[in-house]
Order: sequence, then structure tokens, then C-alpha cells
Amino acid sequence: MPDQDPYERLGVSRTASADEIRRAYRKLAKQNHPDLNPGDRAAEERFKSISAAYELLSDADTRARYDRGEIDASGQEKPERPYYRSHAEGTQGARYGTRHRPRGAAADVGGESGLSEEELGDILGSFFRAGGGGEGMRLRGQDHLYHLTVSFLEAVNGATRRITLPDGKDIAVRIPPGLADGQVLRLAGQGGAGLNGGPPGDALVEIAVAPHPHFRREGDDIHLELPVTLKEAVLGAKIDVPTVGGRVSLAIPPGSDSGTRLRLRGRGVPAHGGRPAGDQYVTLKVSIGAADAALAEFLRGWSPAQAADPRRHLAEGA
Repeated sequence: MPDQDPYERLGVSRTASADEIRRAYRKLAKQNHPDLNPGDRAAEERFKSISAAYELLSDADTRARYDRGEIDASGQEKPERPYYRSHAEGTQGARYGTRHRPRGAAADVGGESGLSEEELGDILGSFFRAGGGGEGMRLRGQDHLYHLTVSFLEAVNGATRRITLPDGKDIAVRIPPGLADGQVLRLAGQGGAGLNGGPPGDALVEIAVAPHPHFRREGDDIHLELPVTLKEAVLGAKIDVPTVGGRVSLAIPPGSDSGTRLRLRGRGVPAHGGRPAGDQYVTLKVSIGAADAALAEFLRGWSPAQAADPRRHLAEGA
């Protein structure tokens, strides 16, 4: 029901006050919360839908943008196609849970219910007090979502980073080799506290990989554009080349041209998860550097034995 009008989802009018919207949401949340309706998929879907509607309307800015027609009922910009990242970071992309504001640059916690843990406890507590059959029910804590940016080399080679939770607790996050942008790590037991002695939820850490100024990744292969001098390209050479695992020696064959691609086997993303190591592909780019008088004088009197037209392909089909 992501396209349904959020006012209709909460059963309020478009002129409803913020307090009326909140009361409507709390009432529906009591009726449909998954922890109070175990195994009821329909109730879970209704809870997700009303939580998304409440999150959109509870924020004055997003509500105003929706009313002006700038965003749709899912919170997406209308002129743009929704992609995975915008969906995952939107109101309907996260699992139900408690929303916190970001604390520090390393992590950002998110959830879907729009309620604090104290408020959620009020909802569940009122259910227990009303004789809803919840006395003594052990409920698992909520999962908390974090966003962590790592460097390109940390994602490729693996690393350990530390993040600070909203309660001030500092925990280590192990980045396994070969981690891709957008993947989520699960830290068991590091989420919200359980109710009535229930187990804690998990911390879900979504990884964003920062770009590298020189390397580019395709699957488990690494690509690098390597400048070479005219002499190195014509005569061949052995030069040091950076890889994600350190510098190695690479042989440049004589007569190489710009665009020549050379392969360094096993020098890509390290082996991980049962997959073999990737390769590194080096694409040569001939650079003549500063003008050289001796070279210019040589070229004036030089004629190749076999003249070549490097622009011939541009005339084909013209």
C-alpha cells in the first residue's frame, strides 16, 4: 500500500493537527504492532504502512512537501525514479524499530516506527494492562539501523572500525574483505533491549564505500588507469604499479599504445567467502609530458615505414 494517501492510512483529514495525527497513529500501532500479533503478516504489513504514513506526516517539512505535490506517498521525489538507496533510506525501507537522531559522523541510527523506546513501551504496557494476554510476554528488542562510511581500501581488504551507539557504548565493527557498497552487517545483541526479559535486538550496519581517486572496482576485479611515458610505451619497461595490496612490478611490452590493457592475476579483491581473489587490470595511457626539443627535431625528419591513420575509424560510416 505504498501509494495510498498517508492521511487515508491513518484515518485523518488533510487538515488534522499534529496531535490528532499522533493520536491516530498510536491507536493503530496498538492494534497492529507485530510484537502483539506474532505470526500475523497482515498486521505486520498494516503496521509498516501506518508507520510510513506517520513518519511522513509527523515531520512538518515532509508533510508540507507532500501537500504541495513535491513528493509522493512513499516520500520520494516525484520527478525522479526511486532507486534502492533512496528507498532503503526512506520511510518504508527500514524494518519497524525505534528512530534515533544521528550521533557523530560515524553512525546514524534509523527505524520505522517513529516512536521512542519509552513511547513504544507505553503502547505495549497499555496492551498488557488492558488484559490483552501479554502479561509476562518476553519480547525481543528492536533492531537498530546504522550507516557507516568506510574507505575503498577498507572495503576491499577488510578492516575493523569502531562506532558509538546512542547510549554511549563503543563497539567494534569488523569489515570483512570484499564488502560491497550497500551491504548490511548484523551485530547480534547490540540493538534495543528486550521487554520482560526478552533478548536484545541486533545492530544492523549499512556500509557506504567511499570512492578511490585511482582504483575502480567491478565485481572482484580492480581497474587502474596508468600513465606511461612515450619512451616506456615504445621501448617497453618495468615499472612499479600500485595495487590494493601494495606496489608490484609490471612489465610494459614494447610498442604499447594508449588503451593497452594488462592483467595482474590475483591482485584484485582478496579471496573471500569461498571466492578466489580477483585480478587487477591496468589500462595504459601514454603521456608525452613537456615538449622536448630533441624529440621534436627527430620527428620532423622521421617518416614511419608503415604509415598509420589513428583516425580512420572516425571516417567509417560517416
